[in-house]
Amino acid sequence: MPFHAAVTEYDFIFKHVVNFAQVQSTDLFSEATEDLTAAILEEAGKMCTEVIAPLQRPGDLHPARLENGIVRTSPGFAEGFKAIADGGWIGMSAQPEHGGMGLPMSLTTAVNEMLSGACLSLQLAPLMSQGQIEALEHHGSDAIKDIYLPKLISGEWTGTMNLTEPQAGSDVGALQSKAEDNGDGTYRISGQKIYITWGDHDIASNVCHLVLARIPGAPAGTKGISLFLVPKFLPDADGNPGKRNGVSVVSLEHKMGLHGSPTAVMQYDEATGWLVGPEQGGMAAMFTMMNNARLGVGMQGVGVAEAAYQHALEYARDRKQGKAGPDGKGSIIDHADVRRMLLTMKAEIFAARAIGLSCAHAIDMTRATKDPAWSARAALFTPMAKAFGTDTGIGMADMGLQVHGGMGFIEETGAAQFIRDVRVTAIYEGTNGVQAMDLVARKMMDGGEAANLLLDEIVVDVEAAREMYPNMADSMWQATETLREATEWLTGQPDLNTRFAGAVPYLRAFARVLGGHLHLRAAMSGKGTPREVLARFYIQRLLPEHASLLAHAQAGETDLFAMTADELAA
Repeated sequence: MPFHAAVTEYDFIFKHVVNFAQVQSTDLFSEATEDLTAAILEEAGKMCTEVIAPLQRPGDLHPARLENGIVRTSPGFAEGFKAIADGGWIGMSAQPEHGGMGLPMSLTTAVNEMLSGACLSLQLAPLMSQGQIEALEHHGSDAIKDIYLPKLISGEWTGTMNLTEPQAGSDVGALQSKAEDNGDGTYRISGQKIYITWGDHDIASNVCHLVLARIPGAPAGTKGISLFLVPKFLPDADGNPGKRNGVSVVSLEHKMGLHGSPTAVMQYDEATGWLVGPEQGGMAAMFTMMNNARLGVGMQGVGVAEAAYQHALEYARDRKQGKAGPDGKGSIIDHADVRRMLLTMKAEIFAARAIGLSCAHAIDMTRATKDPAWSARAALFTPMAKAFGTDTGIGMADMGLQVHGGMGFIEETGAAQFIRDVRVTAIYEGTNGVQAMDLVARKMMDGGEAANLLLDEIVVDVEAAREMYPNMADSMWQATETLREATEWLTGQPDLNTRFAGAVPYLRAFARVLGGHLHLRAAMSGKGTPREVLARFYIQRLLPEHASLLAHAQAGETDLFAMTADELAA
């Protein structure tokens, strides 16, 4: 079934939900006019629909493979990546002085989501480069920027990030990779990294690795970690790939999904690397890359959810089985439960997409205004955009398979691939549990100030909607105040373990309320429209989940530790 990029949906959200005009009115992004925005969405959507989407199944059926030390990518992936690079889509938000477009993150986020829906395995390659570009822009030396940024932005080279080791997953501070000073401005990097997305391939002439390692004598834990740029080929005097560096691929992971994306075990044997940022400043530099990557991963979930929805909708319209409804023609789309699933998918996708774009909007306003309030807003949205977006991707891919019935379990339909591909998004770039703990701890260090400012804004919108939609407005007001009370309880807990015990349900409840708020904004664009129908469905049927989630969030940690490990195993 063909995939169609959600161009009109993005156009609507920009105009009626996230106030993209506010971004366009800033000096920094004044060139991102309405006409330019429309052209970008249209051209990116066309590429995703016509060029990238046809690579989805071949990437699954013909995985990347390691042959005699060389990684061979799936059929058509080199040409697909070239189309992405030639269109300038990698460097959309990169700084113009090195070849970037300097466009808002909101637009990059939209294009990345469309690419994810078209073929997530391939989209991961430009996403990794975008993260590296941002890290180097903020922390790289001028010499590094001059050599690497133009080639990363153009897609001539690609980037990766290397955090995880066999013994050090989320506990990055336990890494063992070391970096020894050569005394000439370079370091000898040694160690092994696992789960390295697009760690090696044949679609570009060089692969540039950002590697976390510890300089001998540095403190233990995350405080002693530094960041290094380690290319596969050392640039020669002209900045072109020269001598092979001490970097090799041990193996490619055999994964549940994302077969077209080569995930490598990387070995560094006294490889030459350059320090990025100050010594022992590795985590700060890496988080520059990871925060926007978390938004990107959240939108990967949304993109896959969109593709799964389109797949399920087409199947439901064509599949003949029984007759239901007043004008039933024998297609399963006329059955009430199938309608429930399809409406749930459509409503959830809108909510997750609008939350992700709200996060991107806050990032853009932070860059354009330097206002700490916008920075706090972006920080608050980031874990929710990542966790809720990826949970939506997994849930909607699963629901899409359910719409297919038994045929969904048959690989030839393609429905199962969405689940296999998207499942990891809740794990990488910080598991969704880590995102939730970040929300209730680090993001609540202000005593809930940023959260309450956001809730205040929701209430203002709710009051403005009362005359048009009194019932929906009342439901939203009640949910917002319940969330406010839970937030006050949460920030009043001095023991972080109490917060952590309810972190995941709290994050989901917050996202539930945000989703209702954004649906209500969409409905305000016109009474009697499908937007009103979808908002009513969400607020009446999905929003009430927030109450049980908040009850869970405030239950504390005692019950979680009431059983011993042996009792759990009994």
